[in-house]
Amino acid sequence: MSRFTVHDLAATIDARAATGGEASYTRKLLDKGAEHCAKKLGEEAVETVIAAIENDRGHLIAESADLLFHLLVLLKSRGVKLEEVEAALAERTGMSGLEEKASRKREG
Repeated sequence: MSRFTVHDLAATIDARAATGGEASYTRKLLDKGAEHCAKKLGEEAVETVIAAIENDRGHLIAESADLLFHLLVLLKSRGVKLEEVEAALAERTGMSGLEEKASRKREG
């Protein structure tokens, strides 16, 4: 069995975004706009936090999958590619997390 990756999920979202019709949940989300996609991401984030607090492993895994899906849909709605997010992460690997966080405060 091959491993399903976040890149596979992004490709599935791209394919579903390119199709029309009522059969695609992804297409329905995108048709409602980026603001709706952002709201859905927020809802999934809260559900993920609740699952973690309740220490429910299965629920946490399921909600994490939903969270990743909705993040990728939101990125798609704003024209941001997964590779761009990966590049931002790659830039941060040369410094500690504390250094990186401090540099963001100076920039903003």
